[in-house]
Amino acid sequence: MILSYIKKIQHSPKGYRIANTVFFFISGFGYSSWASRIPDIKTQLHLSEAQFGAVLFAFPIGLMFTMPFTGKLLNKYSSRYIMLLGAVMFNIMLAFPGFSSYVWQLIIILLMFGASRNIFNLSINAQALEVQKLYPKSIMTRFHAVWSLAGFAGAGLGYVMVTQHIAPSYHLLGISMAMLAVTACFYPLSIHTEPLPEEKKKFFSLPDKNLIKFALICFVSMACENTMYDWSGIYFQNILHASPKLTTAAFVFFMTAVTLGRFLGDYAVMKFGIKNILFYSALLITFGFLICFLFPFVYPTIFGYVLIGVGVSCVVPLVFSIAGRSSKLSSGSALTSISTIGYLGFLLVPPMVGFISEYLSMKWAFLVMAFLGGLMILMVNKIGENE
Repeated sequence: MILSYIKKIQHSPKGYRIANTVFFFISGFGYSSWASRIPDIKTQLHLSEAQFGAVLFAFPIGLMFTMPFTGKLLNKYSSRYIMLLGAVMFNIMLAFPGFSSYVWQLIIILLMFGASRNIFNLSINAQALEVQKLYPKSIMTRFHAVWSLAGFAGAGLGYVMVTQHIAPSYHLLGISMAMLAVTACFYPLSIHTEPLPEEKKKFFSLPDKNLIKFALICFVSMACENTMYDWSGIYFQNILHASPKLTTAAFVFFMTAVTLGRFLGDYAVMKFGIKNILFYSALLITFGFLICFLFPFVYPTIFGYVLIGVGVSCVVPLVFSIAGRSSKLSSGSALTSISTIGYLGFLLVPPMVGFISEYLSMKWAFLVMAFLGGLMILMVNKIGENE
């Protein structure tokens, strides 16, 4: 029945949109499934927090190292082929962390896992840009909303697996096989794109000058979002001395705000325009962190978290959408250039928060994040009306 429906909507805008939605779901579900078993894998290898933190750094190294390589692939081949490659690699690598018996094995697995996630995520965003061209209204943020929903679903299933004492190896292997089957079913619906080869550049190069402001906007948004993932709970514990239940509830409020923001983002774009939404997003991020700094109490901080969640929710998909219109660069090159700088924010700023917290206080670290939000406001104001 499913296969007959897939065949019916093949080579149609609806089919392309469904396929891209499914692949965003695969990405979010797979990643959150892995994240839900991180504590068990740490225990399995008998590692301390510091040791395991060093091991986990292999994931972003694999991701960053393959960024320019992915851009070259997207310039040479249709993004649907790169998406298939990324999906297969991503789901195969997802099966292995639970089987690692030695630290060196997990490091190699995470290097490959990070590389595959980069290939997969850039290619599904390139596909999303092509599907967007078929629709008069904005649909970009809903793809990312599905990623967030998939993250909730993967984390929920992970919780069930942990409470039922299912080993990470069997859990992740099962998810891997299921997602590979879904990939095989929905890949035929994906849209074919003609690559736009460009002149040769250095393996690592800065973004085109017209994209610098967009790269910096992504840098701030990704830095703020990952800071919330890494430090929002610790802020509640160390600064507010809140209970574990309130700490968990605060993060749920943040994630819910992110997800709802992404579902409502396309409607907001149609009503107010991309530039205005980016400006309001920057304001929300700035005021959210300022509230956390100025009013270090449970309920004002939760309100600040909600503002930050809504603020970061739509920035990356909307910036990708603008960059995808570039007449000077292919979608692959534009996404790669912006993502390279953006992921630096994702990787470098959260550790900076830790250093500031160590020597001053996490309150002051959150004030620095508010200043980053101010930088984003400046960059948004540099966007021209025709961009």
